[in-house]
Amino acid sequence: MSPAVARTSNEAIVAAARMLLEAAGPDAVTMQAVATAVGVRAPSLYKRFLDRAALLTAIADDVAVGLADATAPLDPMRDPRRTVRRMARRYRAFAHQAPRSYGLLFTSGVRPSSDTDALASAGILRVTARLAGPARALEAARLIVAYLHGFVSMELAGAFRLSGDVDRAFEHGIDAIIAGLWAPGPQRISMERRA
Repeated sequence: MSPAVARTSNEAIVAAARMLLEAAGPDAVTMQAVATAVGVRAPSLYKRFLDRAALLTAIADDVAVGLADATAPLDPMRDPRRTVRRMARRYRAFAHQAPRSYGLLFTSGVRPSSDTDALASAGILRVTARLAGPARALEAARLIVAYLHGFVSMELAGAFRLSGDVDRAFEHGIDAIIAGLWAPGPQRISMERRA
């Protein structure tokens, strides 16, 4: 390994790339700009990342892991409805703290690796299995994530221009989804048998 490559790490490169992304958007994440940010020459980056697409995948992996960590179920899930509410709030907070990194996850052509995708989905699937039953866990997870992403994307784009409390609207939406998915005790077991 050359001395220039040894002076940095994949983690430092991804962190620098994310800082550029947050400051100026995806177009700012060039191999040259990232190399300058970590104090190496651009050709050195190619010894760690095949090309810009590989670097963007590494960034997406990092963001997906961060989102998974931020939304991991923190309580013992005695009440999955409460757990979903907490996860939803942390999801929204994560997107607000790193909006361009968050947006990268939904950019055409940029996807986290399949292993990272599975890791990022594990927490929500565990909770939705408790909320809606194992037979409906995947559909429930997709519904919740679609709501969260849609709401957060509109919010970050400044699309909520009517009067009213946006925080209250967010809570109302997640409560309505939870109410629609919640299948307590024997009722859930019965639904699973029918599925």
